[in-house]
Formats: sequence, C-alpha cells, structure tokens
Amino acid sequence: MKTFVKTFPIILLFTVNIFSLSSQISFTNGDHSLEISGSISTYYNYRFYKEGQTDFKKNRFNLRDAQLQIEGRYKNKLEYEFQADFADLAAGSTGVVDPENPGLMDASVTFKYIPKVNITAGYGKLPYSRSSLVPFIYSPYWQRAELVRGDIFSRRDVGITLSSSFWKQRVNLFLGAYNGLGELSLRGDNDATGKLEYVARAEMAYPSRYRYQDIDHRVSPTPMFVFGASARHTNRPLAPGRFFPQGSQGEYMVKVIDGKKQGIGLDASFKYMGFSAQFEMHRFYLYPQSENNALFQGTDKTFNEGLVRVGGFYTQINYYSKPLQSIFSARFETLNINDLAAGELRRLSFAYAFQFNGFISMLKAQYFMNLREEAIIDPLNWTEQFRIGLQHTFK
Repeated sequence: MKTFVKTFPIILLFTVNIFSLSSQISFTNGDHSLEISGSISTYYNYRFYKEGQTDFKKNRFNLRDAQLQIEGRYKNKLEYEFQADFADLAAGSTGVVDPENPGLMDASVTFKYIPKVNITAGYGKLPYSRSSLVPFIYSPYWQRAELVRGDIFSRRDVGITLSSSFWKQRVNLFLGAYNGLGELSLRGDNDATGKLEYVARAEMAYPSRYRYQDIDHRVSPTPMFVFGASARHTNRPLAPGRFFPQGSQGEYMVKVIDGKKQGIGLDASFKYMGFSAQFEMHRFYLYPQSENNALFQGTDKTFNEGLVRVGGFYTQINYYSKPLQSIFSARFETLNINDLAAGELRRLSFAYAFQFNGFISMLKAQYFMNLREEAIIDPLNWTEQFRIGLQHTFK
C-alpha cells in the first residue's frame, strides 16, 4: 500500500503527459501531401436494470475505437481519404455491423477539376443530418442520439456526391445518389430491385463559415448560427420471394423497406462565448408495398391509409469552460419508431468531458436516463446507464 501511495503521483503525471502528446504524421512531396492520424477510445459501461432482470452483459469495458485515418491531397485538384476502425472490423467479423461506428468508415476520392463543384466518389458519410456529420472526437458524448445513430437511416453508403460552396463557405449544397443499403452495401450486390437512394442537403451559416463541431471551444466573441435542411428518397418494391440482405433493414426494420421511403430533416446550431446549442428533427414517411406488411401493426388500410410515420427530434445545450478545461452538456431526445404502435422513446442525457489537451485527449462521461420507451417495438430492460472512459486522437 505504501509503495502504491508513493508511485501513484508518478503514474498520474505520466498518464497526463501521454495524453498531451500529438502524433500526426505528415509527408509532402512537391504537389502531393499525405497525413496519417488515428484515435483510440475506451470506456466502462454500467446499466441500472429493471427489477427481475438477470442478464447484465452490458456492464462491461469496451474498446470503442482503434482507428487509422489517411488523408491525401494533390495540388488543389484531388483529395482522398481512408479511415478504418479496427475495433469494429474485429466485431464485424462476427456478422455484426455497428451503423454508428462501422469497421470501414471512409474510402473516397474527391475531384475538384470543375470550378465550384466537387465530385466525391466511393464510400463515406452521406450529406444528411448535421449530427451525423459531426465527428465523434469533437463530442463530449459516448453515443449519438438514438434518432441519428444509424438504425432509422443509413449514415454511410457507396455512391457519388456533388457538392458546392458559396459566399465564402457560408452556403453549402450537396446532392448524391447511393446504393441505399447503407453500410451493408460493402457486402456485395444491390438488392433485387436495383434501385438507388437519393440524398440532398443545403445549409447556410452566418456571419461566417461554421464547421462541423458542436462545442464553442474557440469562445466565439460574435454569435454564430447555421441552419440546414436535408431530404432523401428511395423506392424499392421487392418482387414476390425476394428479400433484402440480412441486417440491411436495421434494428427497427425501417432503415430499408419493401416500398417507398421519404425523409426530411431540419437542423440548427448556435455558438457564442463558450455556449452552444443544437436542434435537429427528422420525419420519415414509409409506404410499404404490401397491405400485410408488419410495419402496419395489424391495422387495415382504412385506418393506416397505407402510410407509416417515423421520426423524432433532439435538442442539446453545451458550455465550454477554458479555465476548467471542461465541457458540460445536456441533451433531450425523442424517437417514435412507428406511429401505429403505442409508445415513444424519450431520453435525457448529461455529458462531461475534461480536456487533457483539447479534443486530442479527453476524459468523457455520459449519463442516460429513459423517461419513456416504445412499449411494443423496443421495450427496454434498463432505466439508466452510465459510461466513462478516455479518448486520445493522434492528430
């Protein structure tokens, strides 16, 4: 015990020094530049289970990230990116794909040969949902809101995206076409319909460019705003006897459907003097091909009118304290997986992050509280959850 007391300050000092290091590797060869970086994050999760539960498998340590990222640029004409998470690649070998954090995260090339228009081809994030576009390393939370995690709509896919910026990057426009199977597109062919999914997004910031970060770590002296709108559409009615690839429909069976699916989203973000706030809502309209589709929850057409609605919103407030090297945040979220079924998820979360070295190294803690749940589609066996761990980015 005495030995531990004597050595603990040395161990603590060593840990802090390690988490203050920056390890990005950069190469330059004339017109070509290359950067190699990555991240590691790990946490302990503890759930407060409902009375009578005996399976406590979610009380565990978890390696969330073990990422490698390669970014390259040739002149101002071409950019490419490769990003993989080896922790999730290992999990994916068992057949499980985490839509929030899949094994392969990005493998794309952006061509900038046409003035004012960028063309991105390959696999990566879709230009839909501002929350989905904010990198995990810039968040004090360990988990995104349930609405935007990737089981209601795909966050990544294979396809092509056209993008353009105006007014000194205050206005950004995106338009793309993709396989429509999300992360499962990497496993091979499209579904039997051969149909694609189309996504569009527009956003405007004022008074200056607004980056994909939620926290006002620069302590903006002037109020900053950004407003965005997103839309997506797909229509893939299956022929009798045909099925979608296993897992492509998501946990709630609404990510890909036998029929038409349309979605719209609105979002807004604000920063000023260390304070920041975000709001985002999404609404999806599902038109299953068959009147007997399970999404109709056994109701007849005179009641459901051939339509199932899915959606929700989240709102988040944050405060960054530079003297305390800390981020404080609170988030309220809702999700109605199916408007024809009883229940709606409502959840309150609090997050705290201590920055050893900005966003490069942080201790992060998140507390979840379920206020209400989907009684039929997704009944939960827990009421509260706590998660704490460390994040280090090699940048």
